[in-house]
Amino acid sequence: MSSEPTMRAITQDSLGGPEVLRLSDRPRPTPVPTEVLVRVHAAGVNPVDWKSRESGGMAGLLGAPPFVLGWDVSGVVEEVGFGVHTLKVGDEVYGMPWFPRPASAYAEYVTAPSRQFALKPRSIDHNTAAAVPLAGLTAWQALVDAAQVTAGQRVLIHAAAGGVGHLAVQFAKHLGAEVIGTASASKHDWLRELGADEVVDYTRVRFEESVSDVDVVIDLVGEGHDATTSRSLETLRPGGTIVAVPSGVAPELLEGARARGLNATAFLVEPDGASLARIAGLIDEGVVRVEVEGVLPLADAAEAHRRVQEGRTRGKIVLSVTS
Repeated sequence: MSSEPTMRAITQDSLGGPEVLRLSDRPRPTPVPTEVLVRVHAAGVNPVDWKSRESGGMAGLLGAPPFVLGWDVSGVVEEVGFGVHTLKVGDEVYGMPWFPRPASAYAEYVTAPSRQFALKPRSIDHNTAAAVPLAGLTAWQALVDAAQVTAGQRVLIHAAAGGVGHLAVQFAKHLGAEVIGTASASKHDWLRELGADEVVDYTRVRFEESVSDVDVVIDLVGEGHDATTSRSLETLRPGGTIVAVPSGVAPELLEGARARGLNATAFLVEPDGASLARIAGLIDEGVVRVEVEGVLPLADAAEAHRRVQEGRTRGKIVLSVTS
């Protein structure tokens, strides 16, 4: 019999619906130089997870099944590899390791380069911290790096009540922007509490008919949903920028934007421990709140995927790995 240490993980042997996800035993990873071994306490569930499960998302980079999904991690450093100086055993950390390559976060342990993690915000627990990395880095990098938002600008955020959106609203407000969000009516009061200056009910109003003179659009919906990306060009003032997150920018859309004197850019989030440290500071200072709609045990990953795939989640769904 093999004495190799094992761990619990959610695996899938084929592409398909949530039912392909199952709890199984996998070999426990070992850190190589510059890596840390993290005992996972909680793992966030994101839209890219269910898309990859089916065959879209990052499935092409995950390889053929079986594989383990997930990128959001919050846990405790259990072992450090040679050359690690930024973290030590016992540190509580959070991160989005390896994205878009496989990180296998739906498991009891992960290994990754130490600088892809940051110390977890002290003011929140692991379940809440696991909701932050992918969504928080997407929002931060889209606003700060891609759009270079500055104080006084008008920023339109689509899907403002979702995992990325509710953090983007707060980050944009922190940067000094005037923030407009699209969301269903039931979430408007909550978004105003988070700092949104204006909220548009996309189910009742064509947003391009009620919003104008926008400097930046953060499109978290995509062109495939009622042509949201191309319609967003109508809201931008000359020189404005749209950052298209889920579906990128088609050549014809890019050409149309340039013809109007607008900027359009595709976007993909990157692991970024330094930015996670800044986000942790904003959370601990009370500047940013993290919304977790539900916490499910690891074994219920299929149900978590069903909820996220419905697309009506307020904030995030998280898997508790230690429960």
